[in-house]
Amino acid sequence: MKEFQRKQLLERVNREGATVGAQIPETIEVQGEQVDLQQFVFEIKRRDTIPTGEQERVDQAKRNLRRERIERLQKIEDNEVSYEEGRQLVQDIIGIDRALNALEQLRPVDLEQEAKLKHAADQKRWMNFLKQALGRDGGKSKRGGR
Repeated sequence: MKEFQRKQLLERVNREGATVGAQIPETIEVQGEQVDLQQFVFEIKRRDTIPTGEQERVDQAKRNLRRERIERLQKIEDNEVSYEEGRQLVQDIIGIDRALNALEQLRPVDLEQEAKLKHAADQKRWMNFLKQALGRDGGKSKRGGR
């Protein structure tokens, strides 16, 4: 591959917004193993949060994807592939980036924090109910005007 082509491919990978409109690859080889990447990401993302039991699995997947991204990018940087192979690697890298972005947006479930927030909301609702029932709701009660 010519130097300008290599630079073009590297610029495309590093371009801000490169993942906009990109598809997560259906399957991808990661560390020598075929992974149904699209299905995995959608399965995890559907939940909106990472369940406690799945946290290690998601973290491992992110580490493997980052490693795979670096290895593919290195092949382009070291000019070890043809231009056509480089173009395919760029597509793979952008798809990996898209999957990583989706996985990074998820937050782990913090059951303790979630329970505290629910408890605080319950207490607030209860206090508001008591204020209304006792007529101490700051002038919002049904008493007659003066």
